[in-house]
Amino acid sequence: MPCYRCGARQTDPVRGASPWQRGVRNETQVLICPDCQRLHDLDLDSCATCASTALICRLGEVECRSCGAVWLAARSSEALDPAPVSPPPGLSAEVEAALNRVLGRA
Repeated sequence: MPCYRCGARQTDPVRGASPWQRGVRNETQVLICPDCQRLHDLDLDSCATCASTALICRLGEVECRSCGAVWLAARSSEALDPAPVSPPPGLSAEVEAALNRVLGRA
């Protein structure tokens, strides 16, 4: 999954914690790259109870990691019948390059 702001894709992980951050925007789980995390206006959803943006979205629910509040995602009914999504440009070349690295092809 690419960064929702700039479209950057994650590279092969390095040992340790990932510098990428998860967030919720429009009641959908998104990833935020380290460069975009430096911006102050990420336009993420916030908790109605405590105003925190430390949210996670799973199985049609949004949960606040700060206060524990949980609510149904209004968009969860749309997730049952999602619109077709086209892959981002260059994805097939990235996948081919990754397979070549893993399989030791030149």
